[in-house]
Amino acid sequence: MNVEKLFANRIGGEQFGKSTEIYKFEKIKRAKAKARAQNPDLEILDFGVGEPDQMAPAPIREALKVEVDKPENRGYADNGIPEFKQAAATYMKEFFGVELDVATEINHSIGTKPALAMLPLAFVNPGDVIFQTVPGYPVMATHTKYLGGEVVDIPLLEENAFLPDLGKIDPALADRCKLFYINYPNNPTGAVATDEFYDELIAFAQKHNILIVQDAPYATLVYDGERKSILQRPGAKECCLELHSMSKAYNMTGWRLAFFCGAERAVNALATIKDNCDSGQFKAIQHAACAGIDDESLAEGVRAHYEVRLRKMVDVLKRVGFNASMPGGTFYLYVKAPKGAGDVEFANAEEASLYLIENFGISTVPWDNTGPFVRFGAVFESAGDADDERVLNELAARLAKADLKF
Repeated sequence: MNVEKLFANRIGGEQFGKSTEIYKFEKIKRAKAKARAQNPDLEILDFGVGEPDQMAPAPIREALKVEVDKPENRGYADNGIPEFKQAAATYMKEFFGVELDVATEINHSIGTKPALAMLPLAFVNPGDVIFQTVPGYPVMATHTKYLGGEVVDIPLLEENAFLPDLGKIDPALADRCKLFYINYPNNPTGAVATDEFYDELIAFAQKHNILIVQDAPYATLVYDGERKSILQRPGAKECCLELHSMSKAYNMTGWRLAFFCGAERAVNALATIKDNCDSGQFKAIQHAACAGIDDESLAEGVRAHYEVRLRKMVDVLKRVGFNASMPGGTFYLYVKAPKGAGDVEFANAEEASLYLIENFGISTVPWDNTGPFVRFGAVFESAGDADDERVLNELAARLAKADLKF
């Protein structure tokens, strides 16, 4: 049997699995392995991870221990249990002042990644256009391409506060666009959207008949100003779908639980696709989330943990020459990459990042989409709050030794 002839063109057809191209995350993984092999006793300072470094809050974990033993939780959840939808709606009301109809304007998903992957199935036909901001999370764009859609990258530039410049988008192209993916607070830049930008985007979407997809997993991780939801803005419920994740706000990364909310017809469309793709998240996990997601004190504890770390990291990076400042949100610092180190020149951020891993055991994530930047995450491993100081002092010492040029 020639399995190669069976592969779909969307994953490469007969060439699937034969590419020798190495993607940046694989390069980083290999560089870490090389650093460990060359220096077995060297502690890798990993600032490149994108998931929380702590466990979910105790009330949520304790609730799961109870719910997992209840026989009524053993069956399929399908499109979510009423209790979680109500808890999610209460979260939106308490955290953002957004009122939602539990029956029609909100639905759970097994994390935001599957929801973003399913969205194109509800909206994209061959030849349709979607917009995605870059740098960013490519899942919705990947699945749009699978379906024969066209993906247009909208750059996030420092001179525009890492917000898309809507005035530079071709109106004729916007008329062909169906979905506009944004992500605020933004990964990797840490930018937070303003009310003025949201209002401008909503007007743009209404003019061109576009559904805004606002991916908001970092919505509670804000350090300057108030938490925001695009659904707070006038007209948003007619043209916006917002996705919220339990992963970042409540350290529930591996639990795989999220929800999407907003425009009623869009919620229904995605829920219909979802109903044909999965049978819902384990009910015990949904019940456990109900024990904490509308508790602002739990979310504040997580947020405060990252704020303390980020402020210390900003100080460390500034001392060695990085132009670092506190992000508006997320748990990332997005800084211009160094141009070289000692006598070594870097052609881009990827070269700088690989150099730091291989020579100094410092792991970051490079981004070269709109200029050379590296991302430092405040989710590094340590033995606890008291050990953070040691890790950051070690980072400072290694960066100083690297003799970086900017």
